[in-house]
Amino acid sequence: MDHGVEASLQSINAVTLVTDDMLASVSFYEALGFRRRYGGPDSEFTSFHVGSDFLNLQVGVPPSGIWGRAIIWVDDVDAMWTRAAKAGYTSETEPEDAPWGERYFHIRDPSGHELSFAKLLTTDDPTGP
Repeated sequence: MDHGVEASLQSINAVTLVTDDMLASVSFYEALGFRRRYGGPDSEFTSFHVGSDFLNLQVGVPPSGIWGRAIIWVDDVDAMWTRAAKAGYTSETEPEDAPWGERYFHIRDPSGHELSFAKLLTTDDPTGP
């Protein structure tokens, strides 16, 4: 529907993931270095800082099957992978360089949500492959 007004997309402020185990999810994200803004293990809703944006957790029934992936840029992919391993979490992939110019690895949180921790390898256009 065209309202005669143009608006540009600027950024994604937050991603909200559903969890049926807030305690396990909060423990996972805090072990990976996410800084809690609001909520906690006993809350229905928890929010973490991700740079100037947010990753939120909401109590509910997580979707089954493939839902997608949240990609979080970090300054050191290998250090994040080591941090996850030292905290006892197993990633689905080891850090690797992708043909589209990122170094990344995938890991699932306790509710099965797939996260990709990544870093640009080049100064080329980061909008995608």
